[in-house]
Amino acid sequence: MTRFTTLLGLALLGGSLVACAPSQTAAAPEVRATSSLDRVSFYPSQPGLAWTYLPQGEPADRTPYVLRSLGPTIFKGQTVSAFSLTGRGAEQTWYRQASNDGVRLLGFTKPGVLVNLEPAWQELPASGDLRVGAAWQGTTRVSVMDTEKDRLVRSGTLNYRYDIQDRRQITVPGGTYDVFVITRRVSDDLGGLFPAVQQLYYAPYIGEVRTYEDLLLTGQNYARPKVQP
Repeated sequence: MTRFTTLLGLALLGGSLVACAPSQTAAAPEVRATSSLDRVSFYPSQPGLAWTYLPQGEPADRTPYVLRSLGPTIFKGQTVSAFSLTGRGAEQTWYRQASNDGVRLLGFTKPGVLVNLEPAWQELPASGDLRVGAAWQGTTRVSVMDTEKDRLVRSGTLNYRYDIQDRRQITVPGGTYDVFVITRRVSDDLGGLFPAVQQLYYAPYIGEVRTYEDLLLTGQNYARPKVQP
């Protein structure tokens, strides 16, 4: 992204080549990232993985939201995995540490905004603790930065609690999945930065089947591992 001039030159060059090329009757194949099946972890975070979502109740031919695992990067001096959601004007990137010990959120960005969490927010427990009846909670300090003006605009304390309430099979456009139903409760002194209560459907080796924002999984770019959680 920093090589803007070079990229602009390549774009102009590409445009001139297209102008001179003969017309094609068939569309070129899409460029897609694929991931080896044996590298998909319990909490998937391997680079190149991608998932598509649509809001519940929408026609299946609508433009989807796309969640991509961008792979390792550095956030606040720590190695993390970046996850980017795009589509319909949305643009958000989460910075997480994901392993069999659980999933921890260190922060996220939106255009012009950087949110830091200290200590990291525990989003999912150790893989062996993902079971009905499990619960965990924590407190984190939230700081919201205006990245364009490089200044702090809000800060405060956030408390969260998670309860795994059920395990069931559900069918969504992406298929039928064995999911854990997880309810998240959040309170903060930042004026309600996050909704107070939300629910997630989570499938090991797949990820979010129903997101906290009520988006339903319509597909992913890798085959489901032949394993049982």
